[in-house]
Order: sequence, then structure tokens, then C-alpha cells
Amino acid sequence: MFERTKFILVDYWKTFSFFIIAGIFIYVGLLNEWDKEVMASLLVLFGIFSHAFAGIVGLVALVPFIGPLLIKVLSIPVFWLLNAAGYFVSILFVKKGYGSSVVQGRVLTLVMLVGVVIGFILGKII
Repeated sequence: MFERTKFILVDYWKTFSFFIIAGIFIYVGLLNEWDKEVMASLLVLFGIFSHAFAGIVGLVALVPFIGPLLIKVLSIPVFWLLNAAGYFVSILFVKKGYGSSVVQGRVLTLVMLVGVVIGFILGKII
């Protein structure tokens, strides 16, 4: 039992340190009455650049049976939302006269999605 806990603490030290730093930052910000929107934006940027959100996903995925299912349920709609946002932005840019740029962007998006699917399939096979 102790070895498993030691393994998790060693592998996810960045994630745990993010939680500690975020907690201290929130505490100090609330005491000093800083702007809450700015604090939230800074925490999101720090979480993205420090890969803390990937660590949180990894920790959730460690929970047997429920963790991997939850990660799949949450990650699939993200791709749908990105694809839908790409279509809406494409409509706006086509109306403004940037048709060739839109085609290039849609091709790149399609290539990325096909690469993700191929990587997923190869990951399951290997």
C-alpha cells in the first residue's frame, strides 16, 4: 500500500504542487480582495503551462473502472466542440472573403482529427 502511494506522489508531484500553489494563491487573493476574474484567468494559464490539467486527468484515470470511462466521456465532447467552433469561424471568414485560408484551416483540422484517430487505433493495437 505504501509503495503505491509513494509511486503516485513521485509521479504526480507537479500536479500536487499545482494544487498547493493554487490554494495559497487563492487564499492570498481573497485576503487582499483581488479581482476574482483575474485570479481565475491566471490560475487557468498557470495550469495549462505547467501541464497540471494533464496530471489531474492522469490521477482521475488511475481510479479503476470509473476513471478511464469518465475521461473518455469528458474528452470526446471537447473534440466535437472544437470541430463545431471551426465550422462557425469558417462561415464568418468565408463571408469576409478569406475562402482559401478557410480551406487550408479545415484541411489542417481534418488531418489533425485523422491523426488522433489513427493514433488511438495504433495505441489500442500496440
